[in-house]
Amino acid sequence: MPKNRLIIGRKPLLEALEQGTNLEKVFLLQTATGDEISAIKKKARELNIALSLVPLEKLGRFTQANHQGVVAIAGLVEYQPLQEIISQAVDKGETPLIVLLDGITDTRNLGAIARSAHCYSAHALVVPSSNNAAITEEGIKASAGALERIPVCRVASVEQAVDILHLNGIQLAATSLQGSTLIQEVDLTIPLAIVMGSEDKGVSDFVLKHADHLVRIPMAGNFDSLNVSVATGIMLYEMQRQKALG
Repeated sequence: MPKNRLIIGRKPLLEALEQGTNLEKVFLLQTATGDEISAIKKKARELNIALSLVPLEKLGRFTQANHQGVVAIAGLVEYQPLQEIISQAVDKGETPLIVLLDGITDTRNLGAIARSAHCYSAHALVVPSSNNAAITEEGIKASAGALERIPVCRVASVEQAVDILHLNGIQLAATSLQGSTLIQEVDLTIPLAIVMGSEDKGVSDFVLKHADHLVRIPMAGNFDSLNVSVATGIMLYEMQRQKALG
């Protein structure tokens, strides 16, 4: 990892947080204590920055400098407020289309999803700071540069994203093997957020409970799983097909 992407030490990180520096993730030593550590945790939560408590060996893999139990990674993309993106779309008379990630842990899948989202003119890719992959150079490469073009919104959690979307009248369509409705049987031309779940477990129980539509992608064979980035492309294509017919 390029050294200029690392912020090392308590005071440098606090200053970066106070200045609003774009950070991807903060790593704190599990046993670290003190007022500065408490302030770092508080500010990271306020800014929806992912924070991990790690052993000393993990920090040592980042740097051999005197890190004081603190290392942060500077972000590669500028995050934008989800509400602001939705409001801009509505003001333009456009139908909001959001792609929400729910536990995508492979940065290459994240990048491929962003590529499809950009190709089909999604207004934003929403990445909760917890339980999702970080945006890395590898992810940006997999996105073919789409992650630098499509608005990316970071929220504290999937729950927070769902609240914002529903408050704005945006329905949720989640792909699930439990879905009894095929994607072509659901109106995907409405204000919509497509929720894509983790590679191994699918969407979370919270999304299963709060989604407006649980849909299933039809398949010819008896193999019951598609790669999540492929599934995203199919969902977005069906949406585009319906709009073209409308």
